[in-house]
Amino acid sequence: MNRAVDVLVVGAGPAGLAAAARLAAAGGGRYRVEVLEREQAAGGAPRHCAHGGFGAAGRGRPLDGPGFARRSVREAVKAGATVRTGVTATGWAGPLTLEVTAPTGLETLSARVVILATGARERPRSARLVPGTRPAGVLTTGELQHSVHLYGVRGERLGRRAVVIGAEPVSHHAVGALRRAGVDVVAMVTEQPRGPRRFATVPPPPLLAGTRVTELLGRGRLAGVVVSGHDGRTGTVRCDTAVFTGDWIPDNELSRSGGVALDGGTQGPAVDGAYRTASAGVFAVGNVLRGVESAGAAAAEGRAAADAVLRHLAGGPWPGPGVPVVAEGPLRWVAPNRVTDGTGAGSLLIRARDPLVRPVVSVTQGDRLLRRELVEGTVWPHRSLRWAAGWVREVDPAGGPVTVTAGAAPWETPRERS
Repeated sequence: MNRAVDVLVVGAGPAGLAAAARLAAAGGGRYRVEVLEREQAAGGAPRHCAHGGFGAAGRGRPLDGPGFARRSVREAVKAGATVRTGVTATGWAGPLTLEVTAPTGLETLSARVVILATGARERPRSARLVPGTRPAGVLTTGELQHSVHLYGVRGERLGRRAVVIGAEPVSHHAVGALRRAGVDVVAMVTEQPRGPRRFATVPPPPLLAGTRVTELLGRGRLAGVVVSGHDGRTGTVRCDTAVFTGDWIPDNELSRSGGVALDGGTQGPAVDGAYRTASAGVFAVGNVLRGVESAGAAAAEGRAAADAVLRHLAGGPWPGPGVPVVAEGPLRWVAPNRVTDGTGAGSLLIRARDPLVRPVVSVTQGDRLLRRELVEGTVWPHRSLRWAAGWVREVDPAGGPVTVTAGAAPWETPRERS
């Protein structure tokens, strides 16, 4: 079956649903907006996050992940978007045409605009190159949340003693899920020199900082993990459950198969400040861009991209390749990461490789300094620095790549920073 719509959104998570809601409501339902979701329910990752932190539901009542997901779906459908679940985009039949597998069979969907909102996933144990057998009891955060919150797995069925690998906010949510299921968390392991206190669960489990898991022990069922410190010392932590958390990567297979240019730092689609990729008519929003941000941040990107989509549907030109923005030194990536026609997002998201205490962030193009600013506090590897992007108006379209880097303040010595 061949069909055509105005806007085709791939992914019914916070970003895709927010974009669909705004687009469907624009012009009193003027545009046909269709959202495809490969899972059996729409809402994205928040569906599995049975904890607060997703805003308020009205009258100040806190909103949990499933509540946020339901509200996002409800708003998109109410605005007039068609949200289809159990439908997978398997490939491209043209620049703006997707091949789709649905419960009713194969389809070919063409659109004036395609929005990629396929999200991110955690890197599994195998991709983290941790040796050992493949015993039961080794999970990612997503698998843990599915087991506990969707299928009600509790107690010994899940395990008795658990180790959580990571110390990010999602790691502490994993600790909470394990404890609610009746599992004792005996340690958290992180390669970082320390973990952020503000996200710590109460009471916090023992934290093995500056340490990594180097081997999984046991056959049939996990019996323990071997840990190694930066100083070379090793040890064994006895456990029957290990949860690998964090280490997010964009779910970029559809982007790659469609020839959408990816950014070398984020491994997601390279986009400008209007969330336009280098492929005409293709936008990308949310956690497919760079791993993971909060649901609220992803939804905000979806709404911002919708405004740019409306301008494009009204006849706005598609920009050229533009100028790449690259992260160097202690920084891992920056997003958005293209400057095209001077259109800039309100801010950039910047990630560091290691904790940076009061860094000076600089933006340069060749020998030109576009901006420099001291950042108070600590920039953590798991949390993005949001940085104003007004400097994009100063970028020379013919001046070569823009570089974002960070260093110590010139008046601080290493001893003063420690």
